Amino acid sequence: MCFDMTSIKTEAGSNGDSGALFEGLAVPADSAAVLKRGTPKGRPRVQSAVRNQVELRACDLDSALPADHQARAVWAFVHWLDLQALYAQIRAVEGGVGRAPIDPAILMSLWLYATLDGVGSARELDRLCDSDDAYRWLCGGVGVNHHTLSDFRVEHTQWLDSQLTRGVAALLSQGLVSMNRVAHDGMRVRAHAGAASFRRRETLEHLLQDARAQVQALKRELGDDPGAGTRRVRAARQRAAIEREQRIEHALEAMHEIDKSMAGKSKKRQPDATPADTTRDEPAARAETALHDQPAGEQAAEEQPNKPNKPKQPRVSTTDGQARVMKMADGGFRPAFNAQLAVDTETMIITGVDLIDSGSDMNQMLPMHEQHQDRYARVPGQWLADGGFAKHDHIERLDARATQVFAPVAAPRDKQRDRHRPLPGDSKAVGQWRERMGTDEAKQIYKQRAASIECTNAQLRNRGLQRFNVRGLSKARAVLLWHALAHNLERMMALNFAFAP
Repeated sequence: MCFDMTSIKTEAGSNGDSGALFEGLAVPADSAAVLKRGTPKGRPRVQSAVRNQVELRACDLDSALPADHQARAVWAFVHWLDLQALYAQIRAVEGGVGRAPIDPAILMSLWLYATLDGVGSARELDRLCDSDDAYRWLCGGVGVNHHTLSDFRVEHTQWLDSQLTRGVAALLSQGLVSMNRVAHDGMRVRAHAGAASFRRRETLEHLLQDARAQVQALKRELGDDPGAGTRRVRAARQRAAIEREQRIEHALEAMHEIDKSMAGKSKKRQPDATPADTTRDEPAARAETALHDQPAGEQAAEEQPNKPNKPKQPRVSTTDGQARVMKMADGGFRPAFNAQLAVDTETMIITGVDLIDSGSDMNQMLPMHEQHQDRYARVPGQWLADGGFAKHDHIERLDARATQVFAPVAAPRDKQRDRHRPLPGDSKAVGQWRERMGTDEAKQIYKQRAASIECTNAQLRNRGLQRFNVRGLSKARAVLLWHALAHNLERMMALNFAFAP
């Protein structure tokens, strides 16, 4: 190609400048013509998105998920579990009438994978089953709804507990878990209740009367109105009113239990209690009494200056009557439950689970130890816990079962006295515990508690175990078991456990 090279010299602009940007530059002749024409006028022509066009995709669900995806491991784990108890509850049989329910293996897989994914809402899980490839793969073309998912999550608490035992027992049989050293800790999880829902007994009784009157009124309206559409609306309102009535009744029942507990604590302490036990129990008892009385964010108006002190009265939530206001990790007081967890320090496998409505850990070491004996017919050789669990009679009971307790010794009131020296009133087991915690070996062993149970608690919180979205101790315990199973599933994958039926 041959170009006729010319010199282009721009004319002076309106500001008087010469504008000699291209002065002296040689350009092709046809380019000079383009420069003279300037920018073409009209709408810019681009490639725009057209989303209403029809596409054909030939792809099955199995091809959409990688071979090493976590959802496949969850599916294998679910089929390794014993699902016979769930299938036995299904009434629909081959050749019979009735609509076939969703396979329990699908619902189990969805909730396990959702727990690992940090999803704790049934409605959100329902949406993901339509939009996410992993959840769609687990469904396998079966449609689910949030009502079915929500009910399945909280209906099988005992079965979930048995599967936790089955998983740990399988690891013990293969030597992947020794359970020689177990760490124990309590974690406060916020309840599905607000501070404003806490009421005193007198208020609860008035609310119960109003709720019962509302239920009776809705029943009369439902019987008098022949309109089908209106009947459905009022039936829904009636169900909501009945649920509120039941929650208030449960709150009054909880109030009765709190009154009995507070009456028992007001009695004189048994004379066989050691001084060390007294110094630890009294603050815990005072704190628990205050928690029952004061919901989160509320100050004691009775204790204001220049006003006579009035007797404190306990309060119970009308939303979740089994929730109790507890001191949280951030120092605040909120309605919560106390999740008790025990893990194997070597593998971080959760070996014990419990959920209580008390903010104190003082009396929880022995029940958790007995739970291990009932689950696995064996007891750990070493038990690691913080100072809130170190009750003297519990230390003696564990020592009688050949389990050494590793827990910090409380600082004595006398600063000159060595805390690790046995006291005259100590039993043999308590004296050995004091001396043992003063050795360097015990200090090194105790460091494994934070590296195991504290790390496990952090992982559970990262998966969404910060606040329960269900009401009641039983349902909250089911959610806690889901988290324990999901955690153990992830740990079993790390241990290369083969999920063979």
